[in-house]
Amino acid sequence: MHCVLRPDWPRYCRPLSINLLRAASSVQYKMCSACQIYINRHIRGTAKYTGLGMQVFAGVLDSEGDGAKKLKEWDPERIAVLQMDVTNPEHIAQVKETINKRLGQKGLWGLVNNAGLLLCPVDAELQSTSSLRRLMEVNFLSAVTVTQTFLPLIRKAKGRVVGVSSLAGKSNNIPGVVCFIHTFEKSLVLLRLEMLQWGVHVAVIQPSGFKTSMELLIEPIMLILILLEELLSHTSPELLQDYGQDYISSLPSVLDTMSQATKQDMSPVLDCIEHALLSTHPRPLYCPGKSAWLLPFLYTHLPTATFDRFTVRVRNIQK
Repeated sequence: MHCVLRPDWPRYCRPLSINLLRAASSVQYKMCSACQIYINRHIRGTAKYTGLGMQVFAGVLDSEGDGAKKLKEWDPERIAVLQMDVTNPEHIAQVKETINKRLGQKGLWGLVNNAGLLLCPVDAELQSTSSLRRLMEVNFLSAVTVTQTFLPLIRKAKGRVVGVSSLAGKSNNIPGVVCFIHTFEKSLVLLRLEMLQWGVHVAVIQPSGFKTSMELLIEPIMLILILLEELLSHTSPELLQDYGQDYISSLPSVLDTMSQATKQDMSPVLDCIEHALLSTHPRPLYCPGKSAWLLPFLYTHLPTATFDRFTVRVRNIQK
């Protein structure tokens, strides 16, 4: 990571010093779910592992997409691009069968859970249960299913499990998002403790604001119009009257405000994933990004009432 060491930084935010694990006599294998979020702009992240002699299985939503094609062209011998909708158990089972054939008796060294979905951030009373189910299905339940599916192979290799989460879980200012982030991260904490006896390390990556393909797939103005139409379609007349159409119509624009504050260079995130997968001393928690140490510090040290006032002020600024 490109940052200056500050003695008052929490341990999990300090620059990384990587001593790489190297396989003496066998190729290591790594599985990454939802690579499509990164590959359009960050093929180098996958290239790092192939350069070390690792075989990478990249699960993507669309194996015929532009990003997937770039991955296939980059190193067809060491990068296997596999069609995998993480919400589809049949896809996951097919991917496992394919990987099993490639592995033989070898284990799987690393699993990176990176699938994510972000919908319009709205007040809890305005959030539809259908959108909450969708968020939980993609961001939590799918990660659990993928992890459970490949964990026997990970245990065989005494490998690594990495979950890419978000610092938004500490901010409490993005309704809906906070719920699944807390659930996802706590499940990884429990898994980390359970896997100690198997020699498997589990890490959580909590990035701050970075621009992924979720923001790049569609123009912000079009995304706002789509989300606004969806939001108004399931908002009852009573809630529309109480909250006001002007307020409700302003909610999708929060995504544009958030997008403008994010960074396109995802090197810090990729460096943390690499460290979690390959370091001899991986950390349980990584917080890459500008001022990434600040929110966890405030969250754990400020009185609840003080942090609540801080959160409300930040939310008002975003709106």
